[in-house]
Amino acid sequence: MKVLVTGFDPFGGEPINPAWEAVKAMKDTIAGAEIVKMQIPTVVGKSIEKIHQKMKELQPDLVISVGQAGGRFGVTPERVAINVTDARIPDNEGNQPIDEPIFSDGPAAYFSNLPVKAMVQAIKDAGYPSVLSNSAGTYICNHVMYGILYYIEKEFPNVRGGFIHVPYAPSQVVNKPSTPSMALADITASLEAAVAAAISSKEDIRAVGGEIH
Repeated sequence: MKVLVTGFDPFGGEPINPAWEAVKAMKDTIAGAEIVKMQIPTVVGKSIEKIHQKMKELQPDLVISVGQAGGRFGVTPERVAINVTDARIPDNEGNQPIDEPIFSDGPAAYFSNLPVKAMVQAIKDAGYPSVLSNSAGTYICNHVMYGILYYIEKEFPNVRGGFIHVPYAPSQVVNKPSTPSMALADITASLEAAVAAAISSKEDIRAVGGEIH
């Protein structure tokens, strides 16, 4: 089994992106599966295309992209991606789409076909904070999650895929009072637990993952 795991380069003026720093530190083999790691650009279109090309080359069984969500307390698998890019800030090449569909021929949304609740439970069982997230936002993270699931539907029907958000690393919050962070080693361990659950769980568990807001 092959698992493609991607992480973004730094964006928004940050010196690092904890997503890529944690991904590149992951083990090369998890639950018997080969883990292939790849950095992707925080750029509309190019991020998805780089993953698409790697999917065609690698023919992975699982595709999991990881992104930074500054302000979150734990590692959060995403349930759904929506077909819109509404960029709060420009990407790393200055693009700032407003209210634009990601793929004009795509549905309004895609649900992850990963066992997201089992992944949350695996992270918590490993001793790290995690909740299920019901919004991947409207920036490049949602853009990429939607793109992965779009290509799965169109070209890779036997592949499972989704997205995980991670908090800031401690070095990023030195001048951000009261902003949560998580040690990179802990983020890496959380991702490894989530990936192991995704590999071993074909069906998701039934557990509370709803939100009021």
